[in-house]
Amino acid sequence: MEWLPHVTVATVVEKDGQYLLVQEHSNGKLVYNQPAGHLDQNETLEQAAVRETFEETGWHVELKGIVGISLYTSPHNQVTYHRTTFFAQALNHEPAQILDDGIVQALWMSYEDIVASADQMRSQLVIQCIEQYRAEHRYPLDLVFG
Repeated sequence: MEWLPHVTVATVVEKDGQYLLVQEHSNGKLVYNQPAGHLDQNETLEQAAVRETFEETGWHVELKGIVGISLYTSPHNQVTYHRTTFFAQALNHEPAQILDDGIVQALWMSYEDIVASADQMRSQLVIQCIEQYRAEHRYPLDLVFG
């Protein structure tokens, strides 16, 4: 069997000291995650991040840069994810937006509440990416081409 990583994107969105997360069902548990998802065919990483953020939260965002690029192998399915995490500014919210399947709600959480809920995160990447963002690990969008 040929091994192929799954290309995904995620977005860290901070507003007034709060971070935009989604509460979603994953592997039979209710967990928190950044707005995130898979790259679609014929789409750039940037387009995927904006699309996934809107589909999962109802928030329109403007990407400002990149927090980092990571590899993560899920202990649940052994799939390796190649994840590009962006950071973005929240522009406006469409509360009537129907959220993606599996998403219970979009919510804003403080860093302290996120850390206190560490055992409810979908993966360690959620807190790791927020901590990288808080530590000014912020790179220009043109770091990634295409």
